Amino acid sequence: SGQVRGLCGTFNGDQRDEFTTPDGDVELRVAAFANAFRAAGACPALGPSIPDPCDGFPGTRERAEAACAILMGPAFQ
Repeated sequence: SGQVRGLCGTFNGDQRDEFTTPDGDVELRVAAFANAFRAAGACPALGPSIPDPCDGFPGTRERAEAACAILMGPAFQ
């Protein structure tokens, strides 16, 4: 606790600084935070809205919904 920083957050109990960038800034938006960790040219920058990952992979939505149904089911309540 309190010894990590990056895409997984700070794990210090203060949610206000979870989006701390490598430069030490705290971003308010998810896309700006994720783009701060992007390696230049390695992948496209995220826009203001996060794309739906299921749109690019046919069949993914059905598998994700089935997995979520298990997690939301009685075994985990």
